[in-house]
Amino acid sequence: MIHKSPKLTTDGAIIRDNKILLIKRKNEPFKGKWALPGGFVEYGEKVEDAVIREVKEETDLETKIKDIVGIYSDPKRDPRGHTVSIVFLLDITSEKINAKDDADDAKFFDLHKLPDLSFDHNIIINDIIRRMKSNVLS
Repeated sequence: MIHKSPKLTTDGAIIRDNKILLIKRKNEPFKGKWALPGGFVEYGEKVEDAVIREVKEETDLETKIKDIVGIYSDPKRDPRGHTVSIVFLLDITSEKINAKDDADDAKFFDLHKLPDLSFDHNIIINDIIRRMKSNVLS
């Protein structure tokens, strides 16, 4: 029997002035749609290091972890196969945004006027908004 495991990913939520940073995907799946910056955890890498690395690779921003948003594991969340994402709330420690790597663009969007999102990122962002309203995330 072959044991199959989901792939592990991380996503970073950066919120400033009631706006959230999103990247425009350069590649499939969801090419041209917007997403939280993030990606796959490399073998031997801590998830905390992976989210900082992925956000840097896609936005050129230096960040630090502020809080954990949650874990998202719906087997249908990614058309490439079963992925589990750990989502972190991040603070920016550098100011210059520059879309790179897998991103065509990176910019802030009003939390209540979001573009068409990829994966399950609408669910994640709605969870963030709900938790911010109840002061669970600061």
